[in-house]
Amino acid sequence: MGPIKQVILCGFGGQGIVLAGTILGQAAFSDGKWVSNTNSYGSAARGGACRAEVVISDKRIIFPYVIAADTLIAMYQTAYDKYIKRVKPGEGVVIYDERVIPEEMKGLEHIGIPATETAVEELRNGTVANVIILSAAVDMTELVSKKALESAIREIVPERLKKLNLKAMDIGFRLGRTRSDQIHGR
Repeated sequence: MGPIKQVILCGFGGQGIVLAGTILGQAAFSDGKWVSNTNSYGSAARGGACRAEVVISDKRIIFPYVIAADTLIAMYQTAYDKYIKRVKPGEGVVIYDERVIPEEMKGLEHIGIPATETAVEELRNGTVANVIILSAAVDMTELVSKKALESAIREIVPERLKKLNLKAMDIGFRLGRTRSDQIHGR
């Protein structure tokens, strides 16, 4: 992906998109990278369109917004439809919750993760689907180290939800491993 990694996470308010972006940014910072993290959500905090943008670099970041995403993590159809065109042509990776119906665009790798379904089935809690899909993305793309992601979750997530989110992270890594051959052309 080069020295600068540009990531868009998108979904709707209430899915934890902003939290996932914050966790990713903190993990990159823990890995010793320069980080810019911005987010946007609709007028309704719950249910409105939502996105987080994270720029990760080995060097100082001059422009803090995503120009062309290397990675798009999409958890909701409307958000996917809105941001798919911002993915770097010919190089980008799209990691989406399997509830989303992807538009297979030429030159983009699309990988479905059953994030919401797995969160409900294995943890009985759909609210951690964001951590599952983020962890799967980290496993597949190596945006940040797994150690840094775990550290960021421990640091950011409230104590009463920490154990649940760490379980979600482990599940995400497991799901990412099962699909990482796809992304690395193996």
